[in-house]
Amino acid sequence: MGFNVSVPARKPSQRPEKRKPPRTSAATSPRPSRPALPKVYGVPKEMKGSVPWEWAQERLTHSHNYLITSVRSDGRPHTMVVWGIWLNNAYYFSTGATTRKARNLADNPHCIVCNENVAEAVIVEGQARQLEVPEIPQPAFDLYFKKYGWKLDPELGPVFKVSPRVVFAMPEKLFPAGATRWTFD
Repeated sequence: MGFNVSVPARKPSQRPEKRKPPRTSAATSPRPSRPALPKVYGVPKEMKGSVPWEWAQERLTHSHNYLITSVRSDGRPHTMVVWGIWLNNAYYFSTGATTRKARNLADNPHCIVCNENVAEAVIVEGQARQLEVPEIPQPAFDLYFKKYGWKLDPELGPVFKVSPRVVFAMPEKLFPAGATRWTFD
């Protein structure tokens, strides 16, 4: 079954009340659950067949290119390819200070980061924060250089950390059982 299934729209008054799952500490692994998708997709309620957090981490770590989506002040989205690294349950990247994404994130830190392989999609919803040089973990510099042969250089442009709020896995070959959501603090 594909992802593009027509589903009749529900009237707002028919939506069930949603309860937020309990949050976990940033020092622990995120809490797994199922994404909220229409029943027609067949995503099971139980967690059997879901992918482990390590599956998502591996794809976030080994992706070479990422897509980051930010939002302009007028509400229009902006998506761009960016290099970065996944380290300690956060995404680090750098960009020019005058780029659209840097300006958008200065106005609205909410963003989405995706790995490059959409057949094994991992979608990170979170908040970006521009880091001061002492806040950048030393391993970030080393990992970035090892991965790209290019320095993560705060003098060339600001370095951002995207802290996830929620992460989704949508592995095509494992769908629908593999559809998994993780919630962070």
